[in-house]
Amino acid sequence: MISVDLNCDMGEGFGAYSIGDDEGVLRYVSSANVACGFHAGDPSVMERTVALAAAAGVSVGAHPGFPDLAGFGRRELAASADEVRAMVLYQVGALGAFAAARGVALTHVKPHGALYNMAARRTDLAVAIAEAVAAYDPSLVLVGLYGSELVKAGNAAGLRCAGEAFADRAYRADGSLVPRSQPGAVIDDPAACAARAVRMVSDGSVTAIGGERVELRPDTICLHGDGDGALELAAALSKALREAGVDIRPLSRADG
Repeated sequence: MISVDLNCDMGEGFGAYSIGDDEGVLRYVSSANVACGFHAGDPSVMERTVALAAAAGVSVGAHPGFPDLAGFGRRELAASADEVRAMVLYQVGALGAFAAARGVALTHVKPHGALYNMAARRTDLAVAIAEAVAAYDPSLVLVGLYGSELVKAGNAAGLRCAGEAFADRAYRADGSLVPRSQPGAVIDDPAACAARAVRMVSDGSVTAIGGERVELRPDTICLHGDGDGALELAAALSKALREAGVDIRPLSRADG
């Protein structure tokens, strides 16, 4: 049976501000990427999200980003590789403390937003992130854009890596994501996203925004939890994948 992980970015509220229906979405996904306080989240939100994921039987991973609450971590910062390594190690360690206190195993690390996209194309930042993950716990799975520099750096560092695809984001012909600043970058139709996810897993491809065929074999598929339709999207993806005979399982249980 074909299997894939279905992951969602979570814990992205802050203080009095709540973003997304994490508890609802957790019914449909197999892995949660928990914000670590830099781009979103705070200690209370982190603790609560880890507890919710544990109660739902969903794998918990760290979702480190740039220290940019105002921009939700989606603005590129001029950080050096050394700075990136330190900030990733700091954030993974912070979430690791909450996971350990709850008796939950941290399973993976997935960078967020601008940090994720910069590491997809910049070898120096990709290596810095891989080094941080390996220094904290070399058994963690490093999640990166399928075919990206981040996945290559993780493999070179001896980490187990998971190539990621996005059901709700448009692709360019080179396999990179269409920037959010461009029209059509975000796909908000649950049925369209579900069909894309099934095709990614069963056919190993997705159609780029220009009509080109992009080859990819994702280990995990992401949906974003900060949108208003996240719960509907999660339900649609889960239903479509299962109806297509795909086993949804966390990265901690995937082959590899």
